[in-house]
Amino acid sequence: MSADIGIDVKEPKQTCEDKNCPFHGHLSVRGAILEGEVASVIDNKTVVIQREYTQKIPKYERYEKRRSKLRAHKPQCIEVNVGDTVKIAECRPLSKTKSYVVVEGG
Repeated sequence: MSADIGIDVKEPKQTCEDKNCPFHGHLSVRGAILEGEVASVIDNKTVVIQREYTQKIPKYERYEKRRSKLRAHKPQCIEVNVGDTVKIAECRPLSKTKSYVVVEGG
């Protein structure tokens, strides 16, 4: 099976049996591709990604730093730890809070 998922990321060295893996399963990715730091690992399949961005305040003509946390599905073939920088891609909703999947670990 071809591992080309349509975006420029490295294919994981391991293989997995996860049906929600974009490389070895049937999950397609589309839309946004974000980068952030792993804030925590919940059980074996979910990670919390914290990303920082700047928001312009028009009244003061300045920028302020903001943070957001997103939950993402972690396939079994990608190894990540707290503090790693990862790339996540948007996919169909996998649960109430997960609409992203990790495509490249750090």
